[in-house]
Amino acid sequence: MWEARQFSDRVSRRGLLCLASAALVVAAAPAFAQAKPLDAPRAAGQAGERYDGYAVARPGAPSDVQALIERVNAERRALYTQRAKEQGVPADAIGKIYAAEIAKSVPKGTWLLGEDGQWTQK
Repeated sequence: MWEARQFSDRVSRRGLLCLASAALVVAAAPAFAQAKPLDAPRAAGQAGERYDGYAVARPGAPSDVQALIERVNAERRALYTQRAKEQGVPADAIGKIYAAEIAKSVPKGTWLLGEDGQWTQK
């Protein structure tokens, strides 16, 4: 009976860990989902990503791209603020964490704006 209970406890802990991991992935999904609408402007060199987790219009970007970037950034800001409250850390710290993940996931050729103000292409 003792062995059955230990097995049940281990299975329960594993289940909870799986659920917690899935929740983290789902929680991160909104920020990464915003990458899709920016794919075309990034490929055209009209949009880039900043070091702080926000998208940025490149010089000469048309007004519709700038409006798209503003919408994406508003959604990101809301996500970063929510995550910051949950974690008890500043929102800019959350933004920088997401920035690193975004930079990893964007396609080659995407423009990235560093904290030093310099543009580089991935």
